[in-house]
Amino acid sequence: MVSDDELFERRRRQMVREQLEDRDIEDRDVLDALGIVPREAFVPEDYRSMAYSDRPLPIGKGQTISQPYIVALMTQMAELDGDDRVLEIGTGSGYGVAVASRIADEVYTLERHPELAESARASLEEVGYDNVEVILGDGTKGLPDRAPFDAIIATASGPDVPDSLKEQLAVGGRLVMPVGGKTGGQRLVGVRRIDEASYDEEDMGFVRFVPLIGEEGWSEGEAT
Repeated sequence: MVSDDELFERRRRQMVREQLEDRDIEDRDVLDALGIVPREAFVPEDYRSMAYSDRPLPIGKGQTISQPYIVALMTQMAELDGDDRVLEIGTGSGYGVAVASRIADEVYTLERHPELAESARASLEEVGYDNVEVILGDGTKGLPDRAPFDAIIATASGPDVPDSLKEQLAVGGRLVMPVGGKTGGQRLVGVRRIDEASYDEEDMGFVRFVPLIGEEGWSEGEAT
């Protein structure tokens, strides 16, 4: 009889092959990371049977765990390597930061919902990923006391890229974030810091994310 762990492992391999490799995910480190991280550990119990479906899933507080392809795409855009210090904005379930932690050296993640932050900490502890620090706070302001970061990945959409996040990038650092309307018309952008005063920006196409709430994002009232 096949155990649950064996079944999830089979589904994970299938997900990497069909949802990632057969599309445009080519970074071997990213593919390996998504092939290792047990997504079922980061979704609510009621949704574990759908953990490897090609879709986002609800995790409470009006938030979702992004579909595996989007996690892979954003991680690939961030161009992570083993020496990187990474900041993630919007911890959510903890799955995205878990993936980043299998590639990068140090990973910090900001979450504004206390319940989600605590749940993500528990999930990360359960799978034994100890190079991640989950911090409760306003993600739009970043973590200036831990900056600079080699990469910043934001998993919620703001009206534009917050200046605070851009300023916390190291020279040569990469930022990945959806930008646009609260519920539609969003574009996934990649930003690279060229020097102290200039940045390059790349548009990677249409996406749909929950709104980024905070001082340099949407206000609570605007997001409802």
